[in-house]
Amino acid sequence: MQPPSDLSPPPPSSPPADTPASAAAQTPSLPDTPASLDPDTPFSDAAPVDASDADIPALAPTPDGALASASDAPGDGEDDGITNPSGGSSRKHMTLAPPAAASKKSKKKGGNSVWTRPTSRKGKKKARQPGGPGGGASGAHPGPSAGGDELCQLVPATRLAAERNDDAAAQPVLLSRFFKSERIEVSDDRLTAASTKGYRMVVRATRGVAAGAWYFEVRVVHLGATGHTRLGWVTNRADLQTPVGYDAYGFGYRDIDGAKVHKAWRDKYADEGYGEEDVLGFYISLPDGEQYEPKQPDLIQYKGMPFHVQVPKEEQKIPAPVPGSEICYFKNGVCQGSAFKDIPGGRYYPAASMYTLPNEPNCVVKFNFGPDFEFFPQDFGGLPIPQPMSEVPYQALEVKNEGPAENGIAEKTS
Repeated sequence: MQPPSDLSPPPPSSPPADTPASAAAQTPSLPDTPASLDPDTPFSDAAPVDASDADIPALAPTPDGALASASDAPGDGEDDGITNPSGGSSRKHMTLAPPAAASKKSKKKGGNSVWTRPTSRKGKKKARQPGGPGGGASGAHPGPSAGGDELCQLVPATRLAAERNDDAAAQPVLLSRFFKSERIEVSDDRLTAASTKGYRMVVRATRGVAAGAWYFEVRVVHLGATGHTRLGWVTNRADLQTPVGYDAYGFGYRDIDGAKVHKAWRDKYADEGYGEEDVLGFYISLPDGEQYEPKQPDLIQYKGMPFHVQVPKEEQKIPAPVPGSEICYFKNGVCQGSAFKDIPGGRYYPAASMYTLPNEPNCVVKFNFGPDFEFFPQDFGGLPIPQPMSEVPYQALEVKNEGPAENGIAEKTS
C-alpha cells in the first residue's frame, strides 16, 4: 500500500552504531501483517521511542561540602572542562546524581500478578529429565513437559463467572464469548463471527480436542474488496490479537493463495485460494494425543483466590509432537492435501481470524460444528474417519486447589 502523495515521509534517523542496518528498515503493513496490540491502531507497529525519552541520569549540582571533599580526592583535581562564561575563576561543578536505590521487589507487568513455579512439592525443584523435549527417556515417545521448570505467572481470574458461563452441559459447541479479541463481533446464535480494522481472532470455540479425529466446517459469508481470512486450529496458548498461525500454537489456512501458515511462515499448500460462499473443511487427527497434552492446570486456587496460570512467552516450551498426528484442509468437500504432520500435543480449538480495512463492511464467516455438514468428505485417504466437533463432551471449568512454590518453597493450601 503506497502512502498518499501529499504526505512525505519524515527524514530517516540514523540507527545506533551497534544496530544492524536491517534493523532500521521498516516492515510494510501488508494484509497478512498481524495487527498492533493497540486496538485503536491495528495497522501500525508500536510507535518507536524517541531518543530524547531515554532514561538518562539527571545532572545535579554538588553541595559545597561535597565539592570540597571531592577536590581533596587523589586524581580529582583536574579541570573537568566546565568554564565560567563570565570569565571568572569560579565555576559550578556538575556531577551525576547517584542512581536511585533498587527496590527489593521487582515491578513486573500486572501489579496483582504472582510470579511462581507450578509445583506443590516442598524443597528443591525436580531436575530436568534427560531425553526428548518432553522429558521422557531416550528411545521412547516423550510425554509433554508439565512445566515443572517453567516460571509461571498467576493472573487473577477477575472474570471467572463470565468464563464459567461461556459453556454449559446443556449447550452445544459454540463460539466463545470470552476467549476472543474484543474487536470480534459474535452473532446471537454464536455461530457467526465478524471483524474489521486489522487481523483479529476468535481464539477458539467453547470446546477443544486433545485426542482422536475431528472435523468442522466454515462458510465464508463475506469478504468484500479488502477482506481476508485465516482459519484453522489453535491451542489455548495462541495469542488472541494475532492471526491464526502467527505463533507456534496455531495452524492456519489462508484465503489469498491457499497457503498454510504456522509460526508466521506461509508455505505453498493448495493450488488456489478460496473466497466468498466457499465452504472450508478442517480435519485434525491426534492418535493417543491425551498422552502428550500438557497437564499443567489452567486455573488454580491460591491464597483463597482463583488465578489463571500463564507461562511467559520467553519461558514457554513447545510440547512434544504427537506421533502420527495430522491436519488437512478441504475446499467444498475436496481435500487440499496434508497440511501439517506430527503437531505438538495440546487441546486444539476451531478458530478464525479476519481482516478488513477501516470503513469497509465486516469480514464475516459462519461455523458449522456438525453433525449436518454441507460438504462432508467421502474419502479421507486412509486417515481415521473424524467425528463432528458437535460431539465433543462438555468439560466443567475446574479450579484446582494447588499451592505453587514461590522462590522454590511450596505454599501450603487448605
